[in-house]
Amino acid sequence: MVRFFESEQGLFALKELPGRLADREFALLRHLAEEGVPVVEVLGVISERGDDLEDILITRHLEFSLPFRFLFTRSGISSLRESIVDSIAVLLAQLHLVGFFWGDCSLSNILFRRDAGALAAWVVDTETGELHDQLSPGQRELDLDIAQMNIFGGLLDLEASGRLPSDIDPTELVENLASRYGQLWEELTAEQSVEVAQRHLIDARLARLNELGFDTTEVSITTGKDGSQIRFRPAVVEAGHHARELERLTGLRLLENQARRMLNDVRSYGAWLARRDGCELPEAVVAYRWLNEIFEPTIDAIPQDLRDRRSRGELFHEILLHRDALQSVFQADVSMEAAAADYAYEALPSSLEERSLLEQD
Repeated sequence: MVRFFESEQGLFALKELPGRLADREFALLRHLAEEGVPVVEVLGVISERGDDLEDILITRHLEFSLPFRFLFTRSGISSLRESIVDSIAVLLAQLHLVGFFWGDCSLSNILFRRDAGALAAWVVDTETGELHDQLSPGQRELDLDIAQMNIFGGLLDLEASGRLPSDIDPTELVENLASRYGQLWEELTAEQSVEVAQRHLIDARLARLNELGFDTTEVSITTGKDGSQIRFRPAVVEAGHHARELERLTGLRLLENQARRMLNDVRSYGAWLARRDGCELPEAVVAYRWLNEIFEPTIDAIPQDLRDRRSRGELFHEILLHRDALQSVFQADVSMEAAAADYAYEALPSSLEERSLLEQD
């Protein structure tokens, strides 16, 4: 049984389960959070509630998260559905990189957040999870099989209730999940051999990982017996490359795709300043000016009563898209202030408030 409790401090999920399982899940969620895996924030366990009463695990509701039924039944967000497979594949890869066997990946155990027009996935439930130093190929394959079976079943439930869009094929979706996961895992972990004269291929591989949103903090490199070849593979891989870079420059803590979008805008602003003033500014100075002259004023231009429709990072991303659309229509430059005002008037009032969206909503 899960109940939700709202107070001035926010919205909380209270889950009843036996004490041993509550303590175990608390420890697993805490460990995964420390490893940088996207999981709901665990706060504590209430025990000794009296005879015949189970313990309660307390987690904070993930703000601006979208339950899977919302993604499949809400009109106007079909573009987000295309990101579901990618977000789940990335989440499974992150879990497997830290040696976590989930054992119960399903649409009901995942929350999704908008991430610059795509989706990012969060773990909600880890009751069946197991921690290992490293997962074997068989364990990873089993976890993926369970995920496919559970997700397929969830989609069939929606189909039976008449709420699954006609353009969604459950079989195709779960097959795409296996394919996407396999491609991603290969890129993250596979050993690669290159000629000594082709060391630039190592840099290219690391750059591809960065584009996927992963940093490689340690690389295993060995040289062949004749010294003509180098074998290397990423040894320690961490998600959040662009998010860490944006936080370093601006202090903003956003999701990965949002951070990539913001970094591009910071660089564009720096190039515009250089053309206008005739000199290039240091990256840190450009980022500081962008934050205070572009980002914050744009968010402040949104009326307070509409800001809970999206997270700050997603608001800015959507205003950028809105500005691009306006510029295409008018064939002229449109300021961020004007784009924000028009976006707040045209788009936001008809959208749903998503800060505390629950499944029953």
